[in-house]
Amino acid sequence: MKFRRKSAVEPADVTEEDVAVAADEVPARGPFDADDVAGDGLERVDLGSLLITPQPKREIRLQVDEATQTVQSVLIAGPDGALELRAFAAPRHGDLWAQARPQIAAETSQQGGTATEREGSYGIELLCQRPITRADGKGGMQPTRVVGINGSRWFLRATFLGHPAREPDNATDWDDTLAGVVVQRGQHAMPVGDPLPLTLPPDARRSS
Repeated sequence: MKFRRKSAVEPADVTEEDVAVAADEVPARGPFDADDVAGDGLERVDLGSLLITPQPKREIRLQVDEATQTVQSVLIAGPDGALELRAFAAPRHGDLWAQARPQIAAETSQQGGTATEREGSYGIELLCQRPITRADGKGGMQPTRVVGINGSRWFLRATFLGHPAREPDNATDWDDTLAGVVVQRGQHAMPVGDPLPLTLPPDARRSS
């Protein structure tokens, strides 16, 4: 997996008013917009629309549609759980998460599962239970925790699996992983709701 270090940016002449405005616009906690972290010197894996900070004992995998070779999502996997990330185009001041929540709840219910709202670090989250067939052929329920973040012309859908889904109040390290994600929206026009493109590095591990 190749890393890209962003180069420092030459300082520009700014006024105190400019600094105050910038401080108000930059969130204190991520996920961040790529423009907000440009020049911070941190190493991140460049996957196109998502920049991911590598972490010890966690793998970055890309889920690929084998038929089209299109990267569908990014999966950060660790010994106790995983975090799936999908980014979408959004209006500058829209709230796609408010629209997506009832859709996710309805889909979960149609599959025979449940979806419950809770208040989390990023506002309302969904705790879902979905029916699955285990490796031994027996049925079971898989817990997931879905978080939505509205950004500047982007929307990030984060789905926790494993420990951070089962015990959301005891998963600070996984919440920090989400907070370190950077979304690289780009300037090109896109229909609202379209997935932001992800790229597949030559040495990335595929997860279909």
